[in-house]
Amino acid sequence: MRHTLLTLVLLLASALAFAAPPRWEGVSGHVPGIETVAMGQSIDTEQVDVIVRDGYIYLACRRETPVKVFTILGQLISSQTLPAGTHRLRMSAKGIYILKTDNATRRVTL
Repeated sequence: MRHTLLTLVLLLASALAFAAPPRWEGVSGHVPGIETVAMGQSIDTEQVDVIVRDGYIYLACRRETPVKVFTILGQLISSQTLPAGTHRLRMSAKGIYILKTDNATRRVTL
C-alpha cells in the first residue's frame, strides 16, 4: 500500500514538474483598454502597454521585446521574446505577478 502511494505521488510530482509553462499567444482584433500596435509603430517612449482582463495578461509591444513573468515569490513562469504586436498570456491562478521587460518591471494583479 505504501509503495503504491509513494509511486503515485512520484508520478504526480514528475508530471507537474514537466508541465508546459504558459505561452504567449498573438491577439488579432481590438482589446478594450489597450492600443493596437502595428509592426514598427512608435506611439511614445514607453515600449509596452499592459492590461489585465478575464484571467489574461495582455501586452502590446511596439518592437520585439523579451518578457519574463514571475510569481511574487520569484518563481519564473514564462520567458519569451515577443514580436511587435498585441499578445496575451492565460494565467491559471489569481495572484500578484511580476512582469519584466528589457526596460521596465511591473506588478500585475489578477
